[in-house]
Amino acid sequence: MERLTSGDFTQAEEPFALFQDWLDEATRSEPNDPNGMALSTVDADGLPNSRMVLLKGHGPDGFVFYTNTESQKGRELLGQPKAALLFHWKSLRRQVRIRGTVALVSEAESDAYFQSRPRDSRIGAWASQQSRPLESRFALEKAVASYALKFGVGEIPRPPYWCGFRITPVQIEFWKDGAFRLHDRVVFRRDSADAAWTKTRFYP
Repeated sequence: MERLTSGDFTQAEEPFALFQDWLDEATRSEPNDPNGMALSTVDADGLPNSRMVLLKGHGPDGFVFYTNTESQKGRELLGQPKAALLFHWKSLRRQVRIRGTVALVSEAESDAYFQSRPRDSRIGAWASQQSRPLESRFALEKAVASYALKFGVGEIPRPPYWCGFRITPVQIEFWKDGAFRLHDRVVFRRDSADAAWTKTRFYP
């Protein structure tokens, strides 16, 4: 039987530098979207929803992604500002689970990121009534063409309903695959954004 070893990551004293190390490794090894993460929310009845989104910023203040606030996930995040994230990097046999509170990023931050997107993606943000019924693919393409004509070659402003959300974590778990399902799990917890982290190792 393979010896049980702690692995270097279990010695980390805070989670953000460790997350950056793992994301950097994933960026080198994952063939597609190393910043892809499953976002879980709940609706007004407490029924959960999960979907894949892309991480667009992270640091000690939290994890940021962007969406249409009138979409299903946007409405759920505004109605119940708590969420969970899951990163799974199959090539590295690792995952990171994050739970925390949710808040909108600043208007300036949303504006800056929106202007960094490809032009067609900015037009798409105007054309798509995200999460609402769509008559046909042609209707979507017609809306895209209409907004492309409206904005011409000039600047495309950010739609007022399109912005970023920041999840400020109160719990981050790092999981690494182990032989015979004897995985390594380390959980960092804190009571609030300005509290100190505590670290606990868990059975697989």
